[in-house]
Amino acid sequence: MNYSYWELKNWFSNVDFTIIGSGIVGLNTAIYLQEKYPKSKILVLEKGLLPNGASTKNAGFACFGSISEIIDDLKTHSEEEVYNLVQKRWKGLQLLRENLGDTNIGFRQYGGYELFSNKDSLFEKCVENQIKINQLLKPIFKQNVFSTCENKYGFENVKNNYFFNQYEGQIDTGKMMSELIKCAHLEGIKVLNNVEVTNISDNGEIELNNDFSFKTNKVLIATNGFANQFLNEDLQPARAQVLVTKPIKNLQIKGIFHLEKGYYYFRNIDNRILFGGGRNLDFKTEETNEFGLTTLVQNKLEELLKTTILPNQNFEIEHRWSGIMGVGNQKKAIVKQVSDNIYCGVRLGGMGVAIGSLIGKELAEIV
Repeated sequence: MNYSYWELKNWFSNVDFTIIGSGIVGLNTAIYLQEKYPKSKILVLEKGLLPNGASTKNAGFACFGSISEIIDDLKTHSEEEVYNLVQKRWKGLQLLRENLGDTNIGFRQYGGYELFSNKDSLFEKCVENQIKINQLLKPIFKQNVFSTCENKYGFENVKNNYFFNQYEGQIDTGKMMSELIKCAHLEGIKVLNNVEVTNISDNGEIELNNDFSFKTNKVLIATNGFANQFLNEDLQPARAQVLVTKPIKNLQIKGIFHLEKGYYYFRNIDNRILFGGGRNLDFKTEETNEFGLTTLVQNKLEELLKTTILPNQNFEIEHRWSGIMGVGNQKKAIVKQVSDNIYCGVRLGGMGVAIGSLIGKELAEIV
């Protein structure tokens, strides 16, 4: 690439911090670094036209874990680890709201619900563990988190009761990212889009698009599901597929909803239903950093819309897309120094809205 003197001088010279990824973590890291080092020059590099992983492609759930997910996590994590996970997600959500403002992110606290299939005994297992889970989380919320309620929205082929969580809400993902980008620009942070980082050296040399390189003092990797090209960590990409209906007249459904241990999730947005998930139908295929849709998952989402969520209503699908998350064997995010000049904040485990602000802050603090 043939850059001019002005381009090299203003964008690629004397760079203090270069952040790879302009999603929730990347922009929060940049903003906190700018506050910490107000005279520093910060450059954010983004592979896509918009943040390319999950930050602008998620479902906009301001959630911290359904009761069945928390029970499931206790099989592979200690009570202390699960407590810390939920506490960090809750703190992260408060930080997001505090930093950007509820109006600017379209925050609505309609609550969160978990539905249970008639075909299994998961609901009964959650009832058995309800007191235990509420007691575990009580120090965070000061009262019980999970209660049961009746099926007031007319869902079919599910239990007559489901679990309710008053603390969960929803946001407008597009508004959130627009506000973050605006905050970064106001701080004087330089954000470049459509730039692919093809190599990072320990000495701070970054290669772009295989044809240009520049030096930076510190490199911070915040690409989550795409980070394994730069890191040797317990981290795999995980694709999530989503669809949105056309507007539905007199739609009564309000809130965020989890089904089948959270592998399916839906919500109301602009008189539409947004519905995503189905990764559990074919984990191997969905363990990819390639965007795309599969007939298997999309057909299942439409089937569940017809049989469970909107059983007596006509609807049409207007949008379909996919996003890439970063997951691993453990749910705790990886925030660490990788080498003398390289740091990372990755593996958000599908909880980017909840913990992205906090991970960005933590990443800035360790530099």
